[in-house]
Amino acid sequence: MLDLGRLRALHAVARHGSVGAAASALGYTPSAVSQQITKLERETRAVLLERRGRGVVLTDAALLLVDTAERVLALVEGVEVALERQRGQVVGELRIGAFSTAARGLLPPALAELAVRHPELDARLVEQDPPEAIGAVARGELDLAVAHDWVNAPLPVHESLTRVRLGEDYADVLLPSAHRLAGRAAVGVADLAGERWICQPEGTICHDWLVNAFRAEGVEPLLAHRVGEYETQLALLERGVGVALLPRLGRGALPEGVRAVPFEPRPTRRVFVVWRAQAARRPAIGAVAQVLREVWEAWVPTRG
Repeated sequence: MLDLGRLRALHAVARHGSVGAAASALGYTPSAVSQQITKLERETRAVLLERRGRGVVLTDAALLLVDTAERVLALVEGVEVALERQRGQVVGELRIGAFSTAARGLLPPALAELAVRHPELDARLVEQDPPEAIGAVARGELDLAVAHDWVNAPLPVHESLTRVRLGEDYADVLLPSAHRLAGRAAVGVADLAGERWICQPEGTICHDWLVNAFRAEGVEPLLAHRVGEYETQLALLERGVGVALLPRLGRGALPEGVRAVPFEPRPTRRVFVVWRAQAARRPAIGAVAQVLREVWEAWVPTRG
């Protein structure tokens, strides 16, 4: 009898390309994943992973098992959903992915409310950028994800997933209070040409929006500082270093010496929740989605 946990470990290695990446996705240590694979090799009397340089490749036997594991894991999830629906109870483990500002602005009150309403639900948060989180939901590594895209940069969602809108979040230009534009009612691309930008790293949705918005107006933005953490961006702004474009969700109070000025046309990102369509009947999915909607609605009037 093949162990389901060991099959899941092998499936994760196949999907993520390495033992380390699989361990990160599963929430285990690399050594724990390696031990699972070793035990599975003993069970099947087959070599499953071969070392190539610093990485590993799957053998033919492993590929056969991965194909089987994918179908078995889908069947198991279907049974779990059916049982939970039959009981009508919000129980079990539910893994939630969220991008950084949603993890900071939405998930703390949502998780606290879920703990009160549904104490038998084991909700677990994983901070992850939208493209990775959506992929993780599709692969079954996450049960649900809060994601976003920009109006001018839509993010594709696989047809196997259900996508439900929460609402729109807006971004402002953040400037040192002594900046020549800090007192303006609004600013645009022409006003900001030549400014030194503090921005997200290349490849992130926020970075791509900024670059695309300026290039559409024939302006190449000067990306002086590429910083992933918004707190670090605010620290630089507080010291008068550059300008930045930051969304309102999860931003919190601005430091002294930093001013927010609306950008025109208004940068709008669409915030939504995704889950696998086959898991939609699971009561826990509905419960989490409902609480997220309530927390979002409670936040909207405070965003200005």
